[in-house]
This record gives sequence, C-alpha cells and structure tokens, in this order.
Amino acid sequence: MAHPPLVREARPPTRTAWAEGVDRLRAGATTEPGRLRIIGALVAALVVAFGAVTAWETADRATAAGNVVTRSQPLSADAASIYRSLADADSAAASGFLAGAQEPQDLRERYEDDIATASALLAKAATHTESTSASGREIAALNTQLPQYTGLIERARANNRLGLPLGGAYLRYANERMTTKLLPAAERLYTAETSTLGEDYDEARAWPFVGLGLGVLVLAGLGWAQRRTYLRTNRVFNHGLLAASVASAVVLLWLGVGHIVARAELEDAMAHGQESLEVLNDARISSLNARANENLTLVARGAVLAADGKRDLYESQYADGMKALGRRLAQARALADDPQGGLPVTDATAKADEWRKRHTAARATDDGGDYEGALEKIIGGKGSTGECFNGVDAALEKALAHEQAEFTRAAEGGRGALTGLPLGAAILAVVGAAGAVLGIGRRLSEYR
Repeated sequence: MAHPPLVREARPPTRTAWAEGVDRLRAGATTEPGRLRIIGALVAALVVAFGAVTAWETADRATAAGNVVTRSQPLSADAASIYRSLADADSAAASGFLAGAQEPQDLRERYEDDIATASALLAKAATHTESTSASGREIAALNTQLPQYTGLIERARANNRLGLPLGGAYLRYANERMTTKLLPAAERLYTAETSTLGEDYDEARAWPFVGLGLGVLVLAGLGWAQRRTYLRTNRVFNHGLLAASVASAVVLLWLGVGHIVARAELEDAMAHGQESLEVLNDARISSLNARANENLTLVARGAVLAADGKRDLYESQYADGMKALGRRLAQARALADDPQGGLPVTDATAKADEWRKRHTAARATDDGGDYEGALEKIIGGKGSTGECFNGVDAALEKALAHEQAEFTRAAEGGRGALTGLPLGAAILAVVGAAGAVLGIGRRLSEYR
C-alpha cells in the first residue's frame, strides 16, 4: 500500500533581536505611553548631550585662558627679558670698558646681574619647554653661546686692565657674537613664545558654536514637549519638564554670557596689554642696542666700517637703533589708554630726544680730536648721553610694569568668566535630564 508523501512544516523565518526591538518600538509608538517614553528618552539624551558638550568646550577654553595667564604670556615676557638682559649686558660691558682699566663697580654689577638674570630665565624656560620644539632649540643655542660670550668679555677686561689694545678687539668680537648669535636666538625664542601665546588666546576666545546650537535645540525640544503635554491635558505646567527647561536655559545663558565676558576681557588684555608690551619691549631693546653701539663707536674709533666702506659701522647702527626707538615710542603713545601708561612713554620720548642732541655734541667733540671730552659726554655723569639712556630705560621699565599689570588683570578676568562653567554645566545637565524623566514619568503614571 502506497504511503502519501511526507509534508514538512515550514518554519517561520528567524528574526534578529534588532528586528524584534524595532517592531516593539513601532508598536509602542502607536500608543500614547509608548510615545511618551520615546519623547522622554530623546529629551533626556539631548539635555545630557548639551551638558557634556558644554562642559567639554568650556573646559578647553578655560584651560587655554589659564595658559594665557600662567604659562604662555609669562614665557613670552621671560623671553623678552632674556633679550633685554643680554642686550643690556653688552651695553654695560662696553661702558665699563670705556671707563678704563678700573671698571666702575656699578657697571660691573649691572653686567653680572644681567648675565645672571638671562641664565636664570633660560633655566626656567627650559623646564617648561620641550627640547625638540623650536623654543627648546633656541634655548639650547643660547645656553651654548652665552658662556663663550662671557669668556670673550673677560679676555677683553683682562687685556684692558693691562693696557693692551687687544682688549678692544676682544670686545668687538664679543659684541659681534652677541649681535649675530645670541640676540637673534633670543629674538626667535621670543617670537616662538609669542606665537604660542597667540594660539592660546585664539583657542580661549573661540565661540562654543556646538554647545550653543545644542542648547537652542534642547530648549526647542523641551518647549515642544510641554506644548504637546498642554494640548493633551490642558495643564499649563509640567513641573519636571519646566525644571529641565530652567536648568537648560541657565546653562545656555551662562555659556553665552560667560564667553562674551571672557572674549571681551581677553581682547582687552591683548589689545591694551600684550600689544603695548610688545611695542615697549621693542623700544627698550632698540634703546639698549643704540647704547651699546654708541659705546662701541668710541671703542673702535673708526676701525670698523659699514658695508659701504665709508660710514662707521657702530655709528650707523646707533642711528638705526634710535630711529627704531622713535618709531616704537610713537606706537606706544598711540596704544597707551590711560595716564599711568602714557606718561612714562612721554617721559621716555623727551629723554630720547635729548639723547640725540647730546650724542651729536659728543660726536662733534670726538671728530674735533678731543677723545677724552667725547668720552666724558658719553659715559660721564650729569649731562652725558648715559644719563639720557638711563632715563629712557627707567621710563620704559615703568611703562612695561604698568602694561603687564593691565594684561594680567584683564586676562585673569577672562579666565574668571569661565571658572566653574564646565562643572556647573555638567551638574545642571544631570538635573535637567532628571527633571525631563520625572516629568514624563508623571504623565505615564496617569495611564496605569
């Protein structure tokens, strides 16, 4: 007897957990409780994302603002001080040499203080700088060249004490090393550190566009959720969603106002602090270079000529330094925005003008064959060009101290405007997310 063929039952197709989850979500979305759960999850996620992004963006900007105050600007100022100390040491060494075999004690101490200051600042900069960076390479070059320079100065002094003319050659060689090796390296170090300061400044004042955009989106979402609740229940307020809205609005307002204040303070620090500092540092350096070349003009006594083979090299460089000093002082006067910053610059300008007049008289005396008379007019006491130089340097130092204080005050204000914002945003985001969940949960409880 023939048996009918066996018919196998068709098995239902295997479904993945993802597909089943999507079906359940789709089915839940067709009911009001399901929709409320989805809305609550989305709103809470948006609030948390807003808080996290705000905390992340503001933490980066607060760190950058802190670097401006505590690292990059101080390192930039130290680099400028290194340059100034080296240039002043060169000027003091030349003045001491001109004074004769018995170098005045005050000039000797000034030279030693400048070298000690430069060495200490180089050591400090090295501890905050990677050796492979541009700044690290310049610091290494300066540390190598500085002992060689001081060695040449000591040889010049030893020969000068013995009355040997070779001392002048050693002094000129030391000055050449200073102007071609040390000062260019110090200038590159200053440029590198100032560039780092600019990068920190740009990062600190950048607008947190992602956080601001998310904040607006969160408030819009919460507003929509509350309006939806009102249309379905006629209840004006949902306390949980209202709390989430308030918390989010506080974060958004804090974020916006905090960055407006921080940007304004940082811009003030750069425009009326750092820019003035750069100009004043350049003016002081020009003054120091002019003074060193003025002294070397008497040391060389026409033995070193400029590239044209006609003019005295050091007299030509003195004239260039004084022109640069005049330009920088004019810029500093234009940047000074208060009497405390403007008056020292005006004083420096007046003393620089007098310096030019006295230098012209000293050169006329020297050209007339009276070397000792010219020497007195250059390195003597009252009525000398040295008196004018000291006045210019003291006035510029006073102006620099004022502008440094102005920069620090404004930059501290910029950093302070961001203080607490990362942590506050995170806490308020948690509060807002909890409020959204509780608000939606209250609505869900009405369906049980």
